[in-house]
Amino acid sequence: MKKAFHNIISIAMAFLVLFSTSSFTVDKHFCGSMLMDIAIFSEAESCGMEMHEHSDTTEGFVDLDFCCENQKIAIEGQDELKASYNSLNFDQQLFLATFTYSYIHLFEGLPIEAASYKDYTPPLLVTDIQVLDQVFLI
Repeated sequence: MKKAFHNIISIAMAFLVLFSTSSFTVDKHFCGSMLMDIAIFSEAESCGMEMHEHSDTTEGFVDLDFCCENQKIAIEGQDELKASYNSLNFDQQLFLATFTYSYIHLFEGLPIEAASYKDYTPPLLVTDIQVLDQVFLI
């Protein structure tokens, strides 16, 4: 159970790093107030009502009553993942070094001591202690 939980957490963290570093754009095309097309990673298709110039060249102006609009939303991902040790002050560096040292040495085993009693037999019972103290297991 613990290994499965560890694997699930590892995969979730990998996806979190993947999605936090990726960036993408969402392009929307509106005609008036209606959304006509949405595109991710590409340009949205237009509805065919592009802005065009008048056929009158004497007036020479562009039609400003244009109903279509394009919106582009850019989602920027994280660029820098590695924390620099130069940005830590001295107290933070000292805490990090102390914590790392104590964590590494936390899992060292105790020295193995020779058991001096393994070659000796236990003493013989002179009396039955349960009968003497009148304590009986039922």
